Amino acid sequence: MTGSDGEAAGRAPEPAAGQVARIDGSGTARARCVLAPNPGLMTLDGTNTWLVAEPGSLTGVVVDPGPDDGEHLRRVSALADQAGRRIAAIVLTHGHFDHSAGARTLAELTGASVRAVDPAHRLGSEGLPPGAVIGDGGCELEIIGTPGHSADSVSLYLRADRAVLTGDTVLGRGTAVIAEDGSLGDYLRSLRRLRALADAADLRTLLPGHGPLLAEPRTVLDFYLTHRAERLAEVRAALAAGDRTTDQIVARVYADVDRSLWPFAKMSVRAQLGYLKELGALP
Repeated sequence: MTGSDGEAAGRAPEPAAGQVARIDGSGTARARCVLAPNPGLMTLDGTNTWLVAEPGSLTGVVVDPGPDDGEHLRRVSALADQAGRRIAAIVLTHGHFDHSAGARTLAELTGASVRAVDPAHRLGSEGLPPGAVIGDGGCELEIIGTPGHSADSVSLYLRADRAVLTGDTVLGRGTAVIAEDGSLGDYLRSLRRLRALADAADLRTLLPGHGPLLAEPRTVLDFYLTHRAERLAEVRAALAAGDRTTDQIVARVYADVDRSLWPFAKMSVRAQLGYLKELGALP
């Protein structure tokens, strides 16, 4: 599950054919996007499934196989076959169904294991501890713990391309919601972790779980952090004005946002209130 928290992306329309074409097949020297056919309000243009492999490698890694859509999963497998590669591992950035539902079917098609933070989503015993390196595609994918959007979210640092696959931690368009199994405090720490990596590794590209790739990681991550701080300040102001319920705060802070997006705004407000409670800053 992804979607905007109500303001940066607005409603996600049905993507135009040209837009879909620009996302599908995009990527870096070692990562190629295979766009799943599940566009929607919560998935933007669809889920970005990533095929990752060193050029010339006989094996590859699939990151986020997406929905359990037979045509999409057969296409992912066929693209690997056409490149002369065997899919050796399937990796989940997190367990939300729009990223994970197709994992077991793809595993049946390819014989690959499924690696995830949550044991419930694994096929095999291997998890994704921070700092671990996956080398099944002939190139290094380093696990970065980035909980927040969900409790089990990770990002994958593709060192050779100076790129990070971000799942739903950073989107190609708009900003991510904090899901019910997420935490704003964790999310802010994860964004700062990625921002520090952007400097330390001179990152060139972010490869998100939804939407187009992002070519200016520092700028994007600075925006995400600034945006969260601004929204938090607005929630504080609403509390100072006497608002106490989630509905009251949403009505004030998101007054200029299409009401169809208010359910997602409520998720963000609940996360912000939870964060303020952790800080001891609720009135």
